Amino acid sequence: MRCFHFPIAALAALGSLSLISACADGGTTTSAQSGAGDVEASGSSEAEIGSVLATVNAMQVGSVDFEQAASRKQPAEGDALSIDEKKEVLDKLIDEKLLYEAALNQGLDRDPKVMKVMVNTLLREEVYSNVRNSDFTDEELQSYYEAHKDEFVVPEKVQVKRILVKINDERSEDEALAKANKVRAEVVANPKRFKEIAAKDSEDPYRRRGGDVGFVPKSGKPGLASEIVDKAFEMKVEEVSEPFKTGEGYNVIYIAAKRDRVERTFQQMKGSVLRKVKNEKLKSMYEGYVADLRTGAKIDVDTTKLDGIDVKAARRPVGPGFALDPHAGGKEGAPSAADGVLPKLDAAAMPATNKDAAVPAQ
Repeated sequence: MRCFHFPIAALAALGSLSLISACADGGTTTSAQSGAGDVEASGSSEAEIGSVLATVNAMQVGSVDFEQAASRKQPAEGDALSIDEKKEVLDKLIDEKLLYEAALNQGLDRDPKVMKVMVNTLLREEVYSNVRNSDFTDEELQSYYEAHKDEFVVPEKVQVKRILVKINDERSEDEALAKANKVRAEVVANPKRFKEIAAKDSEDPYRRRGGDVGFVPKSGKPGLASEIVDKAFEMKVEEVSEPFKTGEGYNVIYIAAKRDRVERTFQQMKGSVLRKVKNEKLKSMYEGYVADLRTGAKIDVDTTKLDGIDVKAARRPVGPGFALDPHAGGKEGAPSAADGVLPKLDAAAMPATNKDAAVPAQ
């Protein structure tokens, strides 16, 4: 039997409880639906909990947890805890067992937040802890880089500034075009006033930023029509477009700057390569682990009821609570949460002392 300890700092639902223990047997987790005593009374070995210092409704308080808690308490005098101070520590652990029991009796182990921490901890112990950065040789990383060079390129980008004049029930197409021509004339007369003019006349979400859409690659940007991106890459820096129509209305864009495509060397991208290779390994191990859990499990799905649930499409196609390596976000050329292939590991569930688990940023 394998026992996991779940830090309760992340579990606001369980109040001041500092530790939850749950056990897994053969890759499946068990719930204490019949009471806390059934969970811990099964008898953790002495190697797991140490000497039994107290028993609380058949739950054992061992010397291992006691020593960890006691090490965080400063003695009032000298360099060792007095017997009274030791009793204070033990009393707190007893209180926590009682709170743990009360939480289980109220079914809080089935709270989605608690279940998420349990799943994260299980994956950390059974899957993620088995993959270390040192497992991957430079030769393996170099080979991956050579085979996926395009993934590590900083693409060509243009900085687009946009003014949108909408066509709607209150404004006809001709009226929208006339206003767009007027706005363009103002920009051409003094391009430095673009921000001011966009803030006054534009009708898109970037109005609050003075029309600045930011740097956009040829692959586009969510919420930005492909016609705008195509047009932007045809233009020169500091050029102002003629008004052109998209599905929303008439657009006037200004190209503030351009960035050339940059190819980066293996040494520059070694950190990102490691993240990608490691994440692919984690993905494979995660899928294999879950497949093993499904084998022999009794799973019944009511497809009729499932089909009857109406789900509106999300604004952004990101899986719920999914990400890749927790250390991989934010870098160009690195996987992001949008990849959505592995359950996200909360910070509370990450190994606190495993320095090798962190991928150095490049």
